[in-house]
Order: sequence, then structure tokens, then C-alpha cells
Amino acid sequence: MQKGRRLPSWLKMQRASGKNYTMVKHLVAENNLHTICTSGNCPNIGECWNAGTATFMILGDICTRACKFCATRTGKPFPADCGEPVRLAAAIKAMHLRHCVITSVDRDDIEDGGAAFWADTIAYIKVENPRTTIEALIPDFDGVPENISKVIKAGPDVISHNIETVRRLTPLIRTKAKYERSLDVLKYIAGNGAVAKSGFMLGLGETDSEVVETIRDLYATGCRILTIGQYLQPRLDHMPVVDYITPDKFEDYRLLSLEMGFSFVESSPLVRSSFHAEKHVKAR
Repeated sequence: MQKGRRLPSWLKMQRASGKNYTMVKHLVAENNLHTICTSGNCPNIGECWNAGTATFMILGDICTRACKFCATRTGKPFPADCGEPVRLAAAIKAMHLRHCVITSVDRDDIEDGGAAFWADTIAYIKVENPRTTIEALIPDFDGVPENISKVIKAGPDVISHNIETVRRLTPLIRTKAKYERSLDVLKYIAGNGAVAKSGFMLGLGETDSEVVETIRDLYATGCRILTIGQYLQPRLDHMPVVDYITPDKFEDYRLLSLEMGFSFVESSPLVRSSFHAEKHVKAR
């Protein structure tokens, strides 16, 4: 989380403590699992873990890419852990989750980007938790349709892929990923009958017209669920915050998106992709 610069009052976060927080922390550690909540320095970890929810991260916690906005470790990952899907399904069962969000690091070191592992993980979760709905927050899999299809065929209730930022800023903050490729991924998801969701950050120097263009581009793919939140600099070697966007401006973008035709929009400073995700599964 960014330090040394005073945050606006609207970016105050709930303290990470409490009975449910401790329970989630224990289950994650006991099952040797990873969460984007901790790896990504999520500002909502206190609220979400106290509510008994977490966004689980599969395929390890070391990413093969080094995006300038992301706090997740980068480097050479360990081999995929074949026991991880089983442990994850058991942890979800122990937490009595009605809805779970699964994401992963990028695994460019694996031939299919980890898509088959994704499909196996979803299958295990469904067997152990038949009443639990699932959101899969996937990487771009290099835009390869066959790999994206593996996740679609596994049947999660929502498939999310974040565009992260506007077209102009994409080469500056995303490693290897491309703006058009992310749009193609979302178009492929929606075009194959799955519920498509995406999200992006504000505060990196984007203009109002660029934000509107991004919202329109996402809508054109068939994406109907959208999250918009404030970028916060994880460490000093990451991209600095250019602006802190006011809650009123976030609300303007929320209303614009709904008027455009999106089914559900989360847009406020502390919103992250999985924030209140249990509501998104109902927006089809």
C-alpha cells in the first residue's frame, strides 16, 4: 500500500481483525493456499475477511509478468501443485461459502497458461460444493481461444478478465498484456454464452474521454458486469498515483455505465474486482 502521501478521507479502510478474519486467515494458512487479498495488498481485506469471504489465487503466488500496478511477486514460479484444487475445495466447504472467487497469477511458463489446471480446480470445487456459485477471474491466456474454452467449459457462473486501464496507458503498466487482446478475451467469453465481467482502475493519469471510451469498448464485447476502483501504489517501484478520483466522479461513471446497458456496476474508490462479487453472479 502506498505510503508517504496522505490519502483522502474517503479511502479509509476497515481494520484487518476480528473473529471471522482470524478464521479465514487460519484456513488459508492451514490449507497452504494463496489469496489475492494478501498478495495484491487489497484495501478491503478487513471487510471481506470479516465477512468470511476471500478471493483465492491458484497456481502459486509468483507471476511470470511484472505489471507496474500489481503487488503480486514476479519471477520464476514453482511447478503447479496438483493437490491445490483439492485443498481449495475443502477450504471453501469449511467456510460454507455460497459464492467464491478464484483468480491466478499469469503462468506463461505453462504451455496452456494453466487453463487445464483452472478447469480441474473448478471441477473439484463443484463436486465438493455443489451449491456454491463460482467466479473465475482469469488471465488472458495469450488470447488463445482453446485455452479460454477450457475455463468456459468448466462452467463457472461468471468469467472475469480485467482490462485494468485505458488503451493509452496499457503499454506503460501491463507486461505483455494488450488492450485489444483483453477485449478479444471478453468478446470470446460473452460470445460463447458465459457471463463476462471486467474492471479497471482510475488515478493513473487517464482522461475522462479515455474512461468513457474504455466503458464503451467493454460494453461492445458483450461484457455486462463492470468494476471501477481507485489505483493505489503498492510500493515505491510501482507506478505512482497521478490523481485521487472523488466518490462523486466514480458515481458519474457508474450511472453512465448503467445507462449504456451494463447489468451491474460497482464504481467507488475502494472497489476491487471481487468486491461484493456475490451480487454480481445475479446480474445476467
